[in-house]
Amino acid sequence: MVSGKKKTGIMGGTFNPIHIGHLLLAENAKETFGLDEILFIPSGFSYMKSEMEVAPKNMRLEMTRLAIADNPSFLLSPIEVEREGNSYTCDTLELLRREEPAADFYFIAGADSLFAMENWKQPEKIFHHCTVLASVREGSSNSELMDKISYLEDKFHADIRFIDMKEIAVSSTDIRDRIRMGKSIRYMVPDKVIAYIEEHHLYQ
Repeated sequence: MVSGKKKTGIMGGTFNPIHIGHLLLAENAKETFGLDEILFIPSGFSYMKSEMEVAPKNMRLEMTRLAIADNPSFLLSPIEVEREGNSYTCDTLELLRREEPAADFYFIAGADSLFAMENWKQPEKIFHHCTVLASVREGSSNSELMDKISYLEDKFHADIRFIDMKEIAVSSTDIRDRIRMGKSIRYMVPDKVIAYIEEHHLYQ
């Protein structure tokens, strides 16, 4: 990709709820690759998840807004929440490319997503429109992962780079479980998001 263009990171996800792991990954990606901004895009309806376990999309959008409000480099996009039907990464990237044809896009994902991405809708369009930044545990060397990356690079001409990160043992699933059990989620989720969850009795 040509240097000198605006470099926009894309942080997509269900964000059910958003937590510090998401925020740390985005900040690390920004610093490591010199990104100008990170666009947080909560999914509208993910075809890969049960609708029963996902909070309403407008509530997830609001929790994301609250979580990133104090970082001027973090921006919120309602593009998938406003779209009808399932949320597909390829469609989102195509729309972003039409809106900003001169920008360089960097799709931020967990390493596990690399093993699933080939089965997403039109993966060739995903790799065409962006560089993929894959989060891997700091200092790890996984031959299976490296083989997968080589395969994706050969098949789709993908540009895949690593974000080295220490493992953060926080997940949205664990947070929802803790809420149901009446346990604290302090320090796992931003305080404003905790207040919103409590106010609206989410995940109980």
